[in-house]
Amino acid sequence: MNMQPKHTSDITDAEESLKLQQAQSVTDSDSATALAMQNTLLTPRFYTTDFDELDAIDVTPVRAEWDRLIAQMVSDPNKGHFKKNADWDEVDWDGMEPALKKEFIDFLVSSCTAEFSGCVLYKEMKRRGSNSDITQLFQLMARDEARHAGFINDALREAGVSVNLGFLTQKKKYTYFRPKFIYYATYLSEKIGYARYITIFRHLQAHPEHRFHPIFKWFEEWCNDEFSHGEAFALLMKTDPKLTSGMNVWWIKFFLTAVFATMYVRDHQRPVFHKALGVDPDWYAHEVYVKTSALTQQIFPITLDIDNPRWQRGLEKLQKANADLAEAVENKQFFRKLGAQARAGMAFVSLFTIPVKKHKCPDAVLMEPAY
Repeated sequence: MNMQPKHTSDITDAEESLKLQQAQSVTDSDSATALAMQNTLLTPRFYTTDFDELDAIDVTPVRAEWDRLIAQMVSDPNKGHFKKNADWDEVDWDGMEPALKKEFIDFLVSSCTAEFSGCVLYKEMKRRGSNSDITQLFQLMARDEARHAGFINDALREAGVSVNLGFLTQKKKYTYFRPKFIYYATYLSEKIGYARYITIFRHLQAHPEHRFHPIFKWFEEWCNDEFSHGEAFALLMKTDPKLTSGMNVWWIKFFLTAVFATMYVRDHQRPVFHKALGVDPDWYAHEVYVKTSALTQQIFPITLDIDNPRWQRGLEKLQKANADLAEAVENKQFFRKLGAQARAGMAFVSLFTIPVKKHKCPDAVLMEPAY
C-alpha cells in the first residue's frame, strides 16, 4: 500500500513540521532568504526572553478561561486546512506585472518570516519549560505558526523561491525582550494580524475581481489562529494585574504606537500590491486600527485616539521621513540620512504624545472573532 507523504498542514509537532519544510527547500532563493535576514525597524525580528520567568507563570487566576481556550486549541480546528486544494487557482507568475510580483513576494517573505519567528520563540519555550500549562500552550501556538510558514513557503515555491528556515534559525540576529515586552509585542502582533487578514478577506469576498492570488482564500481560518494566540497572551497578562496598570500603561502606549506606526509605514512601501487588491492603504490602516483597538480593550486599559487630527498627520510625516531615509541610505547621503532620522523621531514623538482614551477592562477576557 502506498502511503501519502506527510504535509505540514497535518503535522501537530512544530519540530517535525520544520524538518519537513527544510527538506523541501530545494528551490531556496538567496534573495528571499537575504530579505528575510534583514534587521531593520520595519522587518520581522526573532526574539528571545527570560524563559524561567515565563515558566513560573501561574494561570490559577484565569483557570476557567484558560482551560476553555486550551480545549479549543487542542481540538485543532484548522488541521489539514493549510494546503492547496481544488480552490487553489493556477498563478501566472511569469505574466504578473513585475512591480506587483516584487511587492507580493516581499509581502509573502515578510509574512513567512513573522510566522516563523513566532514558531521559533514558542517552540523554545516548549523545549525549556517544565510548567505543563505554559509548555502546552506554546507547543500549540508553535504548531500553528509552523503550518502558516509552511503554507507561505508552498506559495513562494510556485514563484521559484522559498525562505531557508533552517538558515534563519542559525544566522538571524535575536533580540532580547523581557517577558512583559514579549506579552505586549506578541499580543499586539497576533491581534493586529487578525485584524489585517480579516479586513482583506472580507474586502475580497465583496470584490473577488481583486483576488489576484488564491492564498487570500485561506485568510479567514488563518486569522482565527492569530485571534486564538492573542487570546492566550491576554490571559497571560491577566494573571498579573501589574502588567496592565501603573507605569506599565506607558509601555502599553509605546507598543500600541510603535506597532500601528510600523504597519502604516510598511504598507505604504507596497503601493502596487495594495492597488491590485483594490485597497487604499490609508483606508486599510484605519480599518485595522479600529478593529485592533476594539479587540485590545479586553486587556489594555487604554486605546489610542486614532481620530485625533494629529494622528493621521503624524503617520504621513513618519512615512515621508522613512521614504527619504531609504533614499538617503541608498545614495549614501550621510547628512540627508541624519535629517530623515531626526524627522522620523519627531514624528513618532508627536504620535506618542497624543492623549489616549481610557476605559475599564471587562472581568472576563476571552472573546469570539466578531469580524
